[in-house]
Amino acid sequence: MARALLIVLDSVGIGGAEDADAYGDVGSDTVGHIAEACAEGRGDRAGLRQGPLHLPHMTALGLGLACEASTGRLPPNLGHQGALKGAWGYGVETSKGKDTPSGHWEIAGVPVTFDWGYFPDTVPTFPEKLTNALIERAGLPGILGNKHASGTAIIDEFAVEHMRTGKPICYTSVDSVLQIAAHEESFGLDRLYELCRIGRELCDEYKIGRVIARPFQGTPETGFKRTGNRKDFATPPPSDTILDRLTKAGRDVVTVGKIGDIFAHRGTGKEVKPNGNDACLSAAIDAMKTLPEGGFVFANLVDFDSEFGHRRDIPGYAAALEAFDRRVPEIEAALQPGDLVIITADHGNDPSWRGTDHTREHVPILCFGPGVKPGSVGRRESFADIGASVMAHLDVANSGKGQSWI
Repeated sequence: MARALLIVLDSVGIGGAEDADAYGDVGSDTVGHIAEACAEGRGDRAGLRQGPLHLPHMTALGLGLACEASTGRLPPNLGHQGALKGAWGYGVETSKGKDTPSGHWEIAGVPVTFDWGYFPDTVPTFPEKLTNALIERAGLPGILGNKHASGTAIIDEFAVEHMRTGKPICYTSVDSVLQIAAHEESFGLDRLYELCRIGRELCDEYKIGRVIARPFQGTPETGFKRTGNRKDFATPPPSDTILDRLTKAGRDVVTVGKIGDIFAHRGTGKEVKPNGNDACLSAAIDAMKTLPEGGFVFANLVDFDSEFGHRRDIPGYAAALEAFDRRVPEIEAALQPGDLVIITADHGNDPSWRGTDHTREHVPILCFGPGVKPGSVGRRESFADIGASVMAHLDVANSGKGQSWI
């Protein structure tokens, strides 16, 4: 039986979403604008990278062509000379929202057709009922923040007071999310997780997609920095995803990075959660080396989004893309005859865009492996086509949404 590896490059959008105006994102283009910035010298950073965006392996798989098909523009330095090595196309999101659960659930065959709940951009942002219940049930002296904010900025603003008072830092964004930041030592990591579990239960009433634990370390003298112990407490998908169906079919499933959290640990098989893009990619490659026939590895590489997109860091984002590209040959070396790899994304997060939030974009689809015929898979009218194609490749009946290109 065949095997499959699905890698989500978190937030690596390629522009062009027709409904971007509904989200204030007309003209956003994560990969295209990074490539343009690098060509103009705005992607240079001493000791990190310089020059045009250099993605030879993904370009050979069709990344530049996917970008051009999505937006009508070929990004600088992403043209490919010679024969292609993969099948390429782009996906159109049908789900409501431009967030992580919506994108991943749709990839896995369950588009979001309902409206998520959101907290208003006011101070305070959280309903008094929610705040009071969180304080009472968790035995807190109160909370700090209670507003829309950048995750790093709000820690800098309130970390000292948090450590002095024991009050956790609670904030949100334009996404359907409650985020809670706390110091790993003075507050306690397990206590933060338990607080988020309480928050998860309380947020169900408001249709909030995720409650996210944002632990950090440091001192006023050294500064504060978030750690790799983030944990997402997500509401479960409303129906079976490809993970559920593969699990019920008796297939081996390995999920890497925050996939387990995104799917509320349902059907997620063996969960591996290293910290950082490189570690997650290494874990996915290692899983493929021992994966039984008929198995599936589903990985998320979150650094593109959390470390560079939200922070509007063009050089950092460009360097992360180039670092992933350099490792594509390692993925190829781990494949066996009949294996399939799909590289895609869940939304955009244009580091040249205003604000700090996700952007509504198409996503690339790069498909390769022994026996995969190079060429275009075209415009896919739903991210669900990705999951449907995985199921077709693995020869498991797909009762979810989407049309396979295989």
